[in-house]
Amino acid sequence: MSLARVHNFSISLDGFATGEGLSRDAPFGHAGERLHEWMFATRWWNERIGRTGGTSGLDDAFVRQFTPGIGAEIMGAGKYGFPGWHEDPEWKGWWGPNPPFHTPTFILTHHPRPSIEMEGGTTFHFLDTSPAKALETAREAADGQDVRIGGGPTVIRDFLAAGLIDHMHITVVPILLGRGVRLWDGLENLEKDYRVEAASSPSGVTHVTFTRAGI
Repeated sequence: MSLARVHNFSISLDGFATGEGLSRDAPFGHAGERLHEWMFATRWWNERIGRTGGTSGLDDAFVRQFTPGIGAEIMGAGKYGFPGWHEDPEWKGWWGPNPPFHTPTFILTHHPRPSIEMEGGTTFHFLDTSPAKALETAREAADGQDVRIGGGPTVIRDFLAAGLIDHMHITVVPILLGRGVRLWDGLENLEKDYRVEAASSPSGVTHVTFTRAGI
């Protein structure tokens, strides 16, 4: 069976994966881009946006695991859009006409709408269902490849609580946000089900991987 994987998911030292005050103009609230500056500095990121240069060390090695072997993505309504996006029939996500997923992408929302086919192989599908049912649907679409659980923190927490995540890469960024949405709340003793490894990067971030025992 294909795996459910999380990649390049950044949290602060105090466990917040997004800030407070999310809006159309501030997708991560008061956190701004601070949680993701480590990724924006990599060679991989620069290649994606048509630039040269960037770091080629540990951070770059981790971000390059984002795409290989992925056949579908699941994300939450909060990652797909700003609060209230469901009231805008023209909203098609943050990423422009050619989103970076290039696979069937399933949005968990209480406000389903017809699927949207984008450039580059991404099609957004909107589901009002449980994590287990969403994963079953995404696995069918992935055609034997793995499914990426893309976030935000509430969705990843729900999938972890349901025991559905097989591999997870979390990047701990050395900042304190103080408010926002935490990843770890309600997940006491999660680590007992995984092999946990950590690697510190010269950039200051720490890459922590959780791999389900037996995989």
